[in-house]
Amino acid sequence: MTEMNTKPKLIISSVDVERLEKLIESLPLKSFPGKNELEAELARAEVVEPKDVPPTVVTMNSTVRFEVESSNEEFCLTLVYPSSVDDSGEKISILAPVGSALLGLSQGDEIEWPKPGGGVLRVRIKEVTYQPERSGEYHR
Repeated sequence: MTEMNTKPKLIISSVDVERLEKLIESLPLKSFPGKNELEAELARAEVVEPKDVPPTVVTMNSTVRFEVESSNEEFCLTLVYPSSVDDSGEKISILAPVGSALLGLSQGDEIEWPKPGGGVLRVRIKEVTYQPERSGEYHR
């Protein structure tokens, strides 16, 4: 498996960072596998005020349109806190490994998406179709 050495730059709003740190603290230590990764992402991100988040960056509660590189299929998901996950299949929890990988990425960035049953897909962020900050919602 080839590791991508150049990790894309991450930009996260100070409100999201605060909430996520509280969320991580509130969870039992071994409660989710991606905890260290999420903490590492938060640690290396550039933290900005909500009003300064670029409109093309994935923030909490953003809806993102993806394209699967190999098939050109597209799908949309909304990045949410665990309490907002439902059965619609349209939301992904920040605590899921892919969820924590998405936070702070920008339109045009690519990530590796684990396939059910093993293997990975290369997925490109086509568009952040909804972002709370862009809509003026800074204190959700």
